[in-house]
Amino acid sequence: MPVDSDRPAMPLAGLRPADPGDPRWRVRLESRWRARLLEVTELSLAYHDAAAAPVRGDGQDAGGRQLRQLLSRAVDARRALADTEEALVRLTAGHFGRCEHCAQLIPAADLALTPEARYCPRCALVS
Repeated sequence: MPVDSDRPAMPLAGLRPADPGDPRWRVRLESRWRARLLEVTELSLAYHDAAAAPVRGDGQDAGGRQLRQLLSRAVDARRALADTEEALVRLTAGHFGRCEHCAQLIPAADLALTPEARYCPRCALVS
């Protein structure tokens, strides 16, 4: 189940990115965390099911490609889950919405699309 990062789960207009006390950020991040955990679980199960299926040919057939694709998707989903968990840690610590490089505020519009953002737009270009 892909996470829909383009549509906020709730209105975020006017939300100050540096206000970790605003419960809307926590609700948004926890919702994304649940969706990403479900995605990781589903991809992991699909990978293990495909890996348990009998191998046909030399391993370079469609089954081998499917395994590689599932593994790649599972790894990407686990990274996204970790990013969301780290954003929740930053929120709890009071650092959410600030660039990890220059400490400037990350625009609320950017956070509304990608609440796991670690860098302001300027520093994101450099990293």
